[in-house]
Formats: sequence, structure tokens, C-alpha cells
Amino acid sequence: MGVPRKLLVVEDDEGLQRQLRWSYEDYDVVVAGDRAAALEAMRVHAPAVVTLDLGLPPDPDGITEGFATLDEILRAAPATKVIVASGHGARGSAIRAIAEGAFDFYSKPIDIDELGMIVRRAYHVHDLEAENRRLASAVGPQDVLGGIITGAPEMLKVARMIERVATAQVSVMLLGASGTGKELLARGLHNASLRKGKPFIAINCAAIPENLLESELFGYEKGAFTGAAKMTEGKIELAEGGTLFLDEVGDIPLPLQVKLLRFLQERVVERIGGRRPIPVDVRIVCATHQNLEEMITTGRFREDLYYRLAEIVVRIPSLAERAGDATLLAHHFLAKFGRDHGRIFKGFTPDAVAAITDWAWPGNVRELENRLKRAVIMAEGTRLDANDLDLGGKANGAAALNLKVAREAADRHAIRLAMARTEGNISNTAKLLGISRPTLYDLLRQYSLDVPA
Repeated sequence: MGVPRKLLVVEDDEGLQRQLRWSYEDYDVVVAGDRAAALEAMRVHAPAVVTLDLGLPPDPDGITEGFATLDEILRAAPATKVIVASGHGARGSAIRAIAEGAFDFYSKPIDIDELGMIVRRAYHVHDLEAENRRLASAVGPQDVLGGIITGAPEMLKVARMIERVATAQVSVMLLGASGTGKELLARGLHNASLRKGKPFIAINCAAIPENLLESELFGYEKGAFTGAAKMTEGKIELAEGGTLFLDEVGDIPLPLQVKLLRFLQERVVERIGGRRPIPVDVRIVCATHQNLEEMITTGRFREDLYYRLAEIVVRIPSLAERAGDATLLAHHFLAKFGRDHGRIFKGFTPDAVAAITDWAWPGNVRELENRLKRAVIMAEGTRLDANDLDLGGKANGAAALNLKVAREAADRHAIRLAMARTEGNISNTAKLLGISRPTLYDLLRQYSLDVPA
């Protein structure tokens, strides 16, 4: 088992100090009884998570010293997850503490199980944020295939597959729902290929009227039809030496499918109104969210064209299938749009993180991006909450009212995310969750989750 993680407990009640120290057997607990000791412990131990009683000396019956300690901890280490407690007007103090940057709160008298769940969640969120910062600073979006930010094994597998086929002279078909990043992956494929530096031309076949799509793809000669005042090259010619990305290829009408098939077979194009075949060296990458095999069965898509386009098929998982990526991407977009709009945010509230994790994201990454952009513009506080993302009240509210059910659901979800991130490695999963291996095995059995062999 790895070295236990540091947990700083800022509490002046010696009896409660002992209770908390014995309760956290999976952590290396450091105790501080006042602000000076807390700041010294932060300097020496740099804990990721702190539990802080707002009633500290010399103001044990108030909250001023506790809030001063919270402020100094967050100024010294902004990424620290501070969980506050107060028996003095707890509700108002909790709301103020969250507004000033605290991660979460708990009320006295302490429920050890409830507090333990909050601490575990704090470590989990801290790890996700740390990984996102690592991706942003150490790797950078431009160094990841197509600018993809991911920690999910499902998406990493897709990226590795595209890297393998990038240098092969084959047509590639990307299959996935709208908003999953098909064009981003197509650009990544192009940049990883021998055609890097040559044109990358993208055309959305669903966005162009049927009667104009042919001229967009193949171009036309002067006088070929009314309004053709000059010769115009098509997208295929413009992609000479590079890559042509046909997005929503399932929307190409049947008559045009025949002409596209001839180009793929002969590698020459004829402009509308022209007679001279023009050789073109271009790689085809296409994408669609439609079921082309079903379209072939119903006669809406040519089978011979499908096999020309789909020499290599890559299936892209939805955001809901990419465990942990919604949170990673949310932090990325928050930083990006914050810079774009000149705003500084401290992150997300716990309810926002829970909402992001639980939401099914039917619009995939595009939906997440749009919600974050709108939230950055409209939010009033320095931490985005579920309502800022327009996700407030969209989780299972009835279940959330039952603490036991909520805890179990949170534990199950955190364990699944951690298992996915570590590819089932028990030691690494326990380390990520901030618990011991025996504790993890007990939870796996308790919740009837699969135990890796």
C-alpha cells in the first residue's frame, strides 16, 4: 500500500481531535489547534484536503478567526479542498464559506460517516483537477491528437488507433454521435500523417443544399449554368496533396454518390460543364452519426461506396461513455472561457461537480462546451454551481434526500470512475480514492461491484 495522504484537521477541541485522528485510519492526520499552527502545517505538509472548524481561538464562540484561516489557506494554496464546520449559525456560515472558496461543509455534531464521504470526494476532485492541470501545462492540447483532452481509456484507445492508421494510405470513416469531436479527430489524423502541411479541407454534406453540393465538391467551368461567371475549383481539387474531410457523408444524395464513387476509383474529377479529367491526389476521411449499414439495406446509401470510404472504421464513444472526461473537460473549458472573457474563477461547487458527473450529456462535448461558455458569461460568483450550468434539479432529487442512498451512489460512482481511470488496477484505484486496499475490497463486495481477478 502507498504512503497515506496528508489530511490536516484544524480543530481546537482536543477530544474531537482524538476522535477524528482515530476515524481517519487511511490518512496521515495532522492536527492544528489555531490559525498559526494550521498555516505552519500547510507549509510543512502541503495537504490536499483540510477540515476546518470556524470556531478557533481567540474567537472560539465566533467565526472571524475561522474565516481568516480559510482565506489564508486558500491564498497560500488555492487548489486545497477546505471542508468547514461550524456550530454557530451553521447554515449562514456554510453559505458564506462556499462563496469564499470552501469545497464543502458539515454541521456539528459530527457524523463521521458523512464527513468521511465528503473527505473522499474532496480528494477525488482534487486529483481530477490536478490531472487536468497536468494535461494543460505538461502536455497541452496541441500535443494531444487533434487537441483532444481525455483520461478515459475508451478515448485513448481511439486516439492510438488513429495514430496507427494516420501514415497508411487508406480511407478512414469516423462513426459517432454529434458533438463527439469527429472533425477534431480528423484534423489530428491529418496532422499525424505524411500529408501534414498540405491542405485540410472540410465540408459538411448536411449543411449544403442538395443542388449545390455537387458544385461545392467538384467545381464548375465558366458558363456551366446560370450564374457561373468564372471557373471555380471544387473542394476536392482544393485538397490536392492533403486531406478532404466529408462530414455527415450519409447525407450525400444517391446521384452524387455515383460521381463520388467514380472519383474514388479513378482519382480524377470533372468539373460541372467540363470535359477534361483532372487528376487529384487526396486522402478521404469521412464521418457520420447515421447507421450507414441500415441505409444500405434500405437503398439510401451505395454499398460499393461504403466499402471505398470505410477501409478503416473508427467508432468514437459518447461523452457519457468516457468515464471522468466530463469533469476534465469542464475544468478545461472553464479556464479557456475565463481567459477569453477576462474572468477569474476558483472552480466548481460540489453540487456542480456532481451534476457534471451525473448528467448524460446527450449533446456530448459540444453541449458541455456551450453550457460552460454560457455559465462563464452569466455567473455572478467565483465558483460555478449546478444552476449556473443549467443543471440544477436535473439529478435524481428524491434519491439525494436520503443520505444513505446518496452516499452509496457517490461511492459507487467514484469507484467506477477510479477503476476506469486506472484500468482496474486495485492499488492505483485505492490510491486515487484515498483509501486502503482492504477498504476498497470491502466496498467492492458491499456494493456488489466486479472485483478484478
